[in-house]
Amino acid sequence: MSKLHIKKGDTVYVNSGEDKGKTGRVLKVLVKEGRALVEGINMVSKSTKPNAKNPQGGIVKQEAAIHISNLNLVDPKTGKPTRVGRRESSDGRTFVRYAKKSGEEIK
Repeated sequence: MSKLHIKKGDTVYVNSGEDKGKTGRVLKVLVKEGRALVEGINMVSKSTKPNAKNPQGGIVKQEAAIHISNLNLVDPKTGKPTRVGRRESSDGRTFVRYAKKSGEEIK
């Protein structure tokens, strides 16, 4: 499996599906499944039994995983979706991610 272009904490743009056009922050990346949990995207209703945290029980809305092929990183410079590239850092020992549209380094 190749390296993923998305990491936890990145701001991403949804480019297909029910939430197309929305942006959100990545909460968790599920590497083996090739999916990510994105804040406020792909919300599903889940029935829960009463417990200490939620004594009433009922229906809870929560994020479901979305495939990473449906996500694009948001360019930190322009705020628009972009592809991600990798290049050697200035010290030459590590690789850094950069936005293909603006060339801006992604932190």
